[in-house]
Amino acid sequence: MMQNKVVIVTGATNGIGEFTAKALATKGATVVLVSRNQARLNTSIEKIKSATGNENISGIQADLSVMAQVRQAAETFLAQYSRLDVLVNNAGAIFENRQESADNYEMTLALNHLNYFLLTHDLLPILQQTANTYGEARILNVSSGAHYRGKIDFQDFQAMHDYNSFRRYSETKLMNILFTYALAKRLQGTGVSVNTLHPGFVDTGFGNNMSFIWRNIIKVMKSFMAKTPQDGAETSIYLASSPEVRGITGKYWDDKKQKRSSSRSYDEASQEKLWQRSTELTGIQTSEPV
Repeated sequence: MMQNKVVIVTGATNGIGEFTAKALATKGATVVLVSRNQARLNTSIEKIKSATGNENISGIQADLSVMAQVRQAAETFLAQYSRLDVLVNNAGAIFENRQESADNYEMTLALNHLNYFLLTHDLLPILQQTANTYGEARILNVSSGAHYRGKIDFQDFQAMHDYNSFRRYSETKLMNILFTYALAKRLQGTGVSVNTLHPGFVDTGFGNNMSFIWRNIIKVMKSFMAKTPQDGAETSIYLASSPEVRGITGKYWDDKKQKRSSSRSYDEASQEKLWQRSTELTGIQTSEPV
């Protein structure tokens, strides 16, 4: 079970994130939800408390597309908790038209990848401390099977030219996996595992920010093909809580099974190039641990 364990779930006010948070709360974990919408955050906290009887549910409000708010979210957590057993990087979105974040970064890149990279970096010391004290800690990066279509153009890293929403989404989901593999190598022997997963095509709020036409196309696709959010959360819940995966790291998972990710995701040169570019954009100093 998850008694006494502390978990962070980002993007936890709907869909996969909310079901993941609820399931881990049911298992007894202290769960911290992160979302940019305070009203929805409050609603999800009360909903999970009511459904599980677990009062150890709290929230941190942050727009994770903004690097300063990612760092503030980590600082807020560190001021309140002395351990972190599981970090679930789940927040993400698709944007029909090219947008820029408050930092002037392409929005899909900022939210789907740089958010994961920086939040993980800022929480790594407490994850390592938890692993040293209690034997292990876990990081989960929610990716997508869309990554198989992804190909990173490092010459156009900010997608300034010929923007395509689904291509860009696939590209950032590939970044999640490249990041996972690079981080797993760096964390060997620390007791902190890091894995990535495909939740499946899930009937969530995915695509609701797009135009009327695209919303309806996605709605029809969901009606025929999509898993429920509860089913989509199963692999995240499994990787966060199951003793069966203790010590397993640097793997891609689908339907609670290890699976081979795209050939591009294993390219170590791409992993390291992405790592370097990400440190530059997030303002991480090369002397910092990750």
